Amino acid sequence: MAAGEAKSVLFVCLGNICRSPIAESVFRKLVTDGNLENKWMIDSGAVSDWNVGRSPDARALSCLRTHGIGTTHKARQITKDDFLTFDYILCMDESNLRDLKRKSSHIKNCKAKIELLGSYDPQNQLIIEDPYYGNDEDFETVFEQCLRCCKAFLEKPH
Repeated sequence: MAAGEAKSVLFVCLGNICRSPIAESVFRKLVTDGNLENKWMIDSGAVSDWNVGRSPDARALSCLRTHGIGTTHKARQITKDDFLTFDYILCMDESNLRDLKRKSSHIKNCKAKIELLGSYDPQNQLIIEDPYYGNDEDFETVFEQCLRCCKAFLEKPH
């Protein structure tokens, strides 16, 4: 990465209240801990518009707090501009990937590389399952997956 050349990443899930805000918060902490804040622009968003303006799920917030991570994120839906401005759009499952690829196919000069966040998992768990209908343990699983994937993503050359 050339000096002064910041990279950008957008984490995406269905509603932007569980998985993607956890991934965003985890990545932001890794970047902060590594003193790389000036190298990354980080955000998260949703494929759907269901939760626009809402805070993350209380269980997601609780899980992050357990790990000493806070967030002030409010859910938002991805926009056409996101495909033009972000270097990476990392999503959580096959359904997100299909929706994002479909949306990006209608955007001229799409800059974003659209991938599954799980493609960076050293344990090869490709899909990060939606914990919304699950329990606290499911949110912890999402956190652990996001942590592994975000570390591996951050360590790769960009």
